[in-house]
Amino acid sequence: MTGGVLRSLGDRTTGGAIGSRAGIALKPGTPVDGYLELLPEFDQVLVMTVEPGFGGQPFMPAALGRIAAVRALLGQRNALIEVDGGITPQNAASVARAGASVLVAGSAVFRGDYAADIAALRQAAVGDA
Repeated sequence: MTGGVLRSLGDRTTGGAIGSRAGIALKPGTPVDGYLELLPEFDQVLVMTVEPGFGGQPFMPAALGRIAAVRALLGQRNALIEVDGGITPQNAASVARAGASVLVAGSAVFRGDYAADIAALRQAAVGDA
């Protein structure tokens, strides 16, 4: 199966030209090891840090190791690592340090003052940098 996927990814000659990106999503129970040979072929990797299905779930701290493993596998490639699930100002810095370049937050933003909630997440993720 992976040979066919790799061939399909290798054949995508117009994707970048029209602004599209190849991506893969990894649920918490999906072993990263099963996709080692594929990860470098993607422009974006979504690491789910909760089981998909409903909002408001707590962040799974074990995901930090998965995020760091994906970042290490991608090396210096200009690939995005997107993290979705349970992102809050309390864990945003750890997620960013582990290697995430895009943080997706739902409940942490849509609970009150959107602008203030987004600003708090950004500040927590980048600190004083």
